[in-house]
Amino acid sequence: MLATLVIGLREGLEATLIVGIIAAFLRRNRVPLAPMWLGVGVAVVLSIAVGFGLQVVEQGLPQAQQEGMEAVIGIVAVVFVTGMIVWMRTHARNLTKEIEASATAALGRGTAWALAGMAFLAVLKEGFETSVFLLATFQASTDTGLAALGAVVGIAGAVVIGYGIYTGGVRLDLRGFFTGTGIFLVFVAGGLVLTVLRRAHEAGWIVIGQQRTVDLSWLAPNGSVQGALVTGVLGIPPDPRVIEVLGWVLYVVPVLALSLWPRAWRPTPARVPVFRVAFAVGFALVAVALAVAVPAGAVSPSRTTAVTGGASSVTADVDGASGVLRVTGTGREARVTLPASAHQRVERAGVTADRWRVTTGALPGDRPARLSLDDLVSMFGRIPVGISPSTNPGPFTATWSVRDTVTVWAVRGGVLDATRSERTVLTLRDGGLPSGRTTALERTVWGVPAAHVQQTATAVAAGQTRAAELQLWRVWLPIALGIAAAAQLLLALRDRRRLAARVPNPEPTVPGTDPSRASVAADPARSNDYAVR
Repeated sequence: MLATLVIGLREGLEATLIVGIIAAFLRRNRVPLAPMWLGVGVAVVLSIAVGFGLQVVEQGLPQAQQEGMEAVIGIVAVVFVTGMIVWMRTHARNLTKEIEASATAALGRGTAWALAGMAFLAVLKEGFETSVFLLATFQASTDTGLAALGAVVGIAGAVVIGYGIYTGGVRLDLRGFFTGTGIFLVFVAGGLVLTVLRRAHEAGWIVIGQQRTVDLSWLAPNGSVQGALVTGVLGIPPDPRVIEVLGWVLYVVPVLALSLWPRAWRPTPARVPVFRVAFAVGFALVAVALAVAVPAGAVSPSRTTAVTGGASSVTADVDGASGVLRVTGTGREARVTLPASAHQRVERAGVTADRWRVTTGALPGDRPARLSLDDLVSMFGRIPVGISPSTNPGPFTATWSVRDTVTVWAVRGGVLDATRSERTVLTLRDGGLPSGRTTALERTVWGVPAAHVQQTATAVAAGQTRAAELQLWRVWLPIALGIAAAAQLLLALRDRRRLAARVPNPEPTVPGTDPSRASVAADPARSNDYAVR
């Protein structure tokens, strides 16, 4: 309730101040106020419609998309409140003069409807910002009813204060008011940053930096005053994640510094580009340091893995979607080509792996051409189905067909699993059989032990999780710092161009006089510029 009350009070007071200044100007110039009030009323209705429209659209979406829309609304709200804080800090001193200058220009066009449009746009801007900000705060609040009550009380209080200022019955230190509420709203917006990052994770947009940092349940127990303040007002959850803490710090610290930085400590216009370049260099150095110093974190299995069976080890030489598998321990080194046509991305033991499956026909070798019933029992452990010792006593004529399949699973160029299986198809004829009988026999020639496969997969999965966690510090934070550095450089170039444009042209001077004093004397309006510099 406190957060929405302050939001409604501050945003409402901004709107009422603007309307009051315009109304006072119109009254002094004896211009009818009806068009202005019409513009104000239309802007208020549209602002309320925006809030309800966004809420209706969100309720009609599936759960994941609702979380995504709440994240987007939160981002817009943070941008609005940040711009509002910065704008009011810059224009609070000259707000009345700027609005009256705009009103004079509008009145100069000869119609009160221009002033109505001015009031309409001013109130619509504040109203739209208020709707989005309040909607985002409602979504982050645990009690929507109290949050709505706080907004109504805040807006009503703003209207009363604004009317009192307009009539002269209320004296308010606007600079102190906007500074104090601005500091409070910085922390409220910081809580919205936390909520946006949480909603973005629930929507499936952000999967990195989800490690828990600290347990704040002791600071904000459910149902307590501290819990209402920390969680309900400031938006800080009891289990903040790494990316949420990072986002909160990166937002609150610079915006709070901008709000509280004393004017006396501000650099002169000539030194602003130097400070911007220094900030850009600092951001760039930190970005490079993070990109270089933070490890990748991923785990790559060994290229050579021991196997059991008819071989001792296998070695994979993988390059992209193709490669070669070398098999040792078979009396000589065998090479199996892994073509790109046999490549697939599959799940193996809980991790995503590259799989190659190569099947070739093999020669029967020294397989016997005649088999007795005893030979069949020794091969299959029993007499195959469909053969009766009484009616099919044998011996049988044997025809052999052998197919050899090598399957390799690799992760990051290392062997996760590998097997070689052999499928033998035996066709029996004669020996009392009325027709040919076909029987298949499959066996594993060699393979990686299952325990080793699971151990390797567990290590790879843990490495992938760690790599995703470190990607926040190794990739995304350096990118953000690089963007900030580029922005500071562009702003420095802009400031230099503005300073160059303000340098006065050389003027002829009387011998024996100071050129700067002569130019100031020739143009008294420039004396203030020199004093500022």
